[in-house]
Amino acid sequence: MPRPPKSPNHLDLPLGWSDSIRDFETHLAVERGLSGHTVAAYGSDLRILAAWAVATDLAPAALDRDAVTRFLVAQHGEGRAPRSVARLSSALRQFLAFLRMEGEGAAGPEAVVRPPRPPRILPRTLSEIQIEALLGAPDVATPLGLRDRAWLELMYASGLRVSELAELPALSVFLDEGFLKVLGKGRKERLVPFGEGAEHWLRRWLQIRPGLHPRCEALFVGRSGEALSRQHLWRLVKAYALKAGLPRAGVSPHVLRHAFATHLLDHGADLRAVQAMLGHADISTTQIYTHVHQARLKALYDRLHPRSGE
Repeated sequence: MPRPPKSPNHLDLPLGWSDSIRDFETHLAVERGLSGHTVAAYGSDLRILAAWAVATDLAPAALDRDAVTRFLVAQHGEGRAPRSVARLSSALRQFLAFLRMEGEGAAGPEAVVRPPRPPRILPRTLSEIQIEALLGAPDVATPLGLRDRAWLELMYASGLRVSELAELPALSVFLDEGFLKVLGKGRKERLVPFGEGAEHWLRRWLQIRPGLHPRCEALFVGRSGEALSRQHLWRLVKAYALKAGLPRAGVSPHVLRHAFATHLLDHGADLRAVQAMLGHADISTTQIYTHVHQARLKALYDRLHPRSGE
């Protein structure tokens, strides 16, 4: 099996840990086809395990249920967040399954006791009034302000991820039909509708886009003609949030996506339709927005119903 080149992270791990982690990363990349980012995340988690194991003189093959439990208890004791421990547990299960497959470990993935499910954190969102304030923040008398109004309108109208917006080609926008062709996670293509408000601002932007001398296919470009990066879009949203009088800490491109889903459900949209538009593979991911919707309804009831405080 070919091995990736050694990195400094692997060089200082004795007891066979360097080879075991590198072999596992190769397995993830070559045999399971995982992305470089995902492979790196697994490797980072396993190096936390390796550092603990080396300190206790444990080789990979010596991992058993007792050792695994002691490691996870130690991570809790160090104050790691429940979600971080859950991610470590997942990486450890995958690693132990790999060791068993390779005949290098006695303990399998069943040695990892599943941690309690981390508490569900409801996504931040904005009210419809706050969204209107944010959309109205750019100065549309300027070319870049007009561009920013267009992409803000499109994000709220379509629920795109910020990476999808940054990479969206101009040719993937079908104005007359009112939909986008989006390449999402896992290179999966989906069609996403948008409304007349976004269409209006997109038409105005496309009229002046050639004046920025685009050097790429991206729909939204900067002064240099290059595509806007995700980081640039984040900074712009923060700046417009400040201008609109909104808390900068609570506003990001992803909050526009949350608002898109929450407001659709507020107005009676079908959960499956929202799942398709968001590009969620699993409807359980979309269902978190129903909790936001229910929380908003309860808050509204508590505030307005005359007998809510009894």
